[in-house]
Amino acid sequence: MTCLPGKTDKALGLVIDLDTCVGCQACVTACKGWNDQGYGVPLSDQNPYGSNPSGTFLNRVHSYQVQPAEAAPMIVNFPRSCLHCTDAPCVTVCPTGASYKRVEDGIVLVNEDACIGCGLCAWACPYGAREMDADAGVMKKCTLCVDRIYNENLPEEDREPACVRTCPTGARHFGDLSDPDSKVSQLVAARGGYDLMPEQGTKPVNKYLPPRKKDRPDQASLLAPLLDIQATGFAGWLDRVLRKI
Repeated sequence: MTCLPGKTDKALGLVIDLDTCVGCQACVTACKGWNDQGYGVPLSDQNPYGSNPSGTFLNRVHSYQVQPAEAAPMIVNFPRSCLHCTDAPCVTVCPTGASYKRVEDGIVLVNEDACIGCGLCAWACPYGAREMDADAGVMKKCTLCVDRIYNENLPEEDREPACVRTCPTGARHFGDLSDPDSKVSQLVAARGGYDLMPEQGTKPVNKYLPPRKKDRPDQASLLAPLLDIQATGFAGWLDRVLRKI
């Protein structure tokens, strides 16, 4: 079995804002595209244009309708990938040492040369963040684009995970969560960022920012008057016109 480091020099991870994620799947597409050409390639697909397609993805986005207490129902778009846990059970359960957590930055990776495809790490992960590549016969997972964030051949602004770089709404943030002065740590502190399923005791590095209540006037969009169909603005005029058709 693989041992976890007692301490890591950094805790690189993601902060995902559930308030601004619109479920557009841009991060999924960017992740798939980047990881088809760099570390751990390829991510295979089976029957991609057929009636029953399947494939390997390192990042997925799910959409749920939720009913907050004393509020209207709302749709929450929930991105899911490896959380690079501090106490990662996928690492300690691995019989070959293929799964490991790096001391220098806390990123959890898979040495595919040592992976035997037993699937124990997938069973141990409470977040369903690992996927077996059907063609390669080895386990795949989010690497935080480790071959990108340290790539000195890229412009400095591109040295962040592909999902973060491509997000059109700025819902994904990347940085060192062990540094209380980092932008991601400050964002977590300001917005009440939380661990996913803390009862599992995995201490995930990645954090989620909760959706804001939409009934707060001070947090309403500046476009709200135009988007209200009862308003006298453009939306109200359009609604009245459509009612006559």
